[in-house]
Amino acid sequence: MLEVIVVKIKIGIPKSLLYYKYYDLWDTFFNELGCRVIYSPNSNKEILEDGKNLVVDESCLAMKINMGHIKYLVDKCDYILIPRTPCLKKDETTCTNFYALYDLCANLFDVKILNYNIDVERGETEKKGFMKVGLELGFKNKDIRKAYKKALETSRYEASKRVILNKRNLKKKDPLKILLVGHPYNVYDELVGMPIIKFLENENIEIIYAHQNDKYEHAYKKISKTLYWTFNKELVNGVVSYEKKVDGIILLTVFPCGPDSLVNEVIIGSVKKPIINIIIDELNSQTGLETRLESFVDILASSKGVIV
Repeated sequence: MLEVIVVKIKIGIPKSLLYYKYYDLWDTFFNELGCRVIYSPNSNKEILEDGKNLVVDESCLAMKINMGHIKYLVDKCDYILIPRTPCLKKDETTCTNFYALYDLCANLFDVKILNYNIDVERGETEKKGFMKVGLELGFKNKDIRKAYKKALETSRYEASKRVILNKRNLKKKDPLKILLVGHPYNVYDELVGMPIIKFLENENIEIIYAHQNDKYEHAYKKISKTLYWTFNKELVNGVVSYEKKVDGIILLTVFPCGPDSLVNEVIIGSVKKPIINIIIDELNSQTGLETRLESFVDILASSKGVIV
C-alpha cells in the first residue's frame, strides 16, 4: 500500500510585537488544528537592517524589527499571521501601528496573509476573528471552536502562572527588586530588552514585570483618569500594583513611541520610587546602556544600604 503523506499548512508567526502577548493563544490554536507553526528567530542585527529598509525612518524601532521578522518568513510558509487589533476593549484603542500593519504588509510582501480583526467598538470580537481564520484555512466550524476554546484556556492558564511567579519573586529576600515597565515586545526582544534583563540578572537583582499583573481594570486611574491606550493601561496597572513593593523602577521604551513618551512622563511625575527612563533606538550603545544601569543600581543600593 502507498503511504499517505499529509502535508500540514505552514503558518508563519513573527517573533515580534503581539507575539509576546499572544504566543500561547496562537501556538495552541494552530497546533490544535493540525497546522505546522514556523517562527522567525530571535531579533538580530540582520533582521533589524532588513526592517529598516522596508519602512520610513520615522517608524518606531519595534515596527522596524517587526518588518524584518516578517521578511524572514516570507518564503518559508504558506501564510503569515498578521492580525489587526485597533480596539480590544470598549472606549480604548491601541497604537496606530496595530491599525495599519495588515495593509502595510499586504502592499510590501508577496505572501498570503492570515489575519483577524479585533475591533470591539464595531462588534468584531476575538472569537469571530479566530473563526474567520479557521474557515479561511479550510477547517470545520466545530473544529475551529474546539481549537479556540483550548487556546483560550491555555493562554489564560499560562498568563496566571506568570502573574503568580511575579508575586512570588516579590517575596524573595534579594538585596534589590526593580520593576521593569515596558511592553512585552520590547522587554523580551533580544535587541531591546534582553540586554537589560541579562544585566540585572548578572547583578542578582530580582526583576518584577509590570505587564504581569492582575490588578483590577481601573487601577490606572490613580495615575491618569484619561488614559485610553490599552497596552499602556496594562503597564500603569502594574506600576500601581507593584510600586510600593520594589526599590526602583525602569521605564523601557523604543524611539519614537508616541503613547509611551506621553504616558511615561505621567508615570515619572506620579510615582515616589527612584525611576529611570531608558529609550532604545537602533544606534543604542551597549556600553552606554550598561553605564546608566550601573549608576541606577548603585544609587538604589546606596539608599538601601546594601551591596550588590
